[in-house]
Amino acid sequence: MVTTTVPTSPAPAPGRQPGRAARLVRWLPLPSEATLRKLAVASLVTQAGIIVTGGAVRLTDSGLGCPDWPHCTAGSLTATPEMGMHGALEFGNRMLTFVVGAVAFLMLVAVLRTLTSDRPRRDLVVLSAVLLGVVPAQAVIGGITVWTDLNPWVVMFHFLVSAALVGVATVLVRRTQRPLGAVPGRVGQPWLERLGLLTLVVTAIAVYLGAVVTGSGPHAGDPDSKRTGLDVAVVTQVHADSVLVLIGISVGFWFTARAVGSPGRAATAAAVLLAVEFGQGLIGLVQYRLELPELLVGLHMLGAALLVMAATDAWLATRWLPSR
Repeated sequence: MVTTTVPTSPAPAPGRQPGRAARLVRWLPLPSEATLRKLAVASLVTQAGIIVTGGAVRLTDSGLGCPDWPHCTAGSLTATPEMGMHGALEFGNRMLTFVVGAVAFLMLVAVLRTLTSDRPRRDLVVLSAVLLGVVPAQAVIGGITVWTDLNPWVVMFHFLVSAALVGVATVLVRRTQRPLGAVPGRVGQPWLERLGLLTLVVTAIAVYLGAVVTGSGPHAGDPDSKRTGLDVAVVTQVHADSVLVLIGISVGFWFTARAVGSPGRAATAAAVLLAVEFGQGLIGLVQYRLELPELLVGLHMLGAALLVMAATDAWLATRWLPSR
């Protein structure tokens, strides 16, 4: 008697059953590790990219190019030719939110699909869910910025949420780079880990103060929008001081990593962070001396995203040894 076996999809890893969401996507092809890495990188690029495009909207005075939300204008969901370049730029930036959301959605679906296989990536679930879950929240915050006529504090919050998501996406990228089944070891240097965390915290403070400077400066996103009312010279000096503190801590971080034998890639990550900081500092100094030309301000916003990436990665380097 001959028996036949009907092929089935790989069974989930023993010990934990996949949730309902994971079971809903089990009919999809199982993503490879390379696919997960590419989706994670795409998540990071889109999260950083929306910062740059949002800055371009503000720097071209297009922040109220669409004066309503969720419609662009009363009676029209999209920008109309009469609204000109400002309407097109603002509406285009809104459409990019769907690109960010689509990438985040694909990332989460791919991760959930792995939960029904013999190689689940549970370590990626929360990060992927956060990236997708905050997209609609960011859209609402963007709507509030329009309803409040670009209130600088709301605009700042909108930017800072995006900066935080860049950090989350950086962690996601690093986690997808682990070989399947590998569990990275701890660096085992408590002082180095604390220094890495301190560097990340000071980076967050410097980025926040940079946002305050922007909210107090001339680029409001619309000629009639209000500013914070803070003295630009004072807040700029405070921001510059925070950057100097950050550079000093980062130099100490690099020397400490070298002194303890550079466990993992801590010294390399610290060196990359220092390079980004010096680049940001140079752009910041030049743009201030040239009275904030739009191109340099836009580059400085890109640099802020790169700074968050580098600081997050440097902190991770103090916690994880490379997987073998």
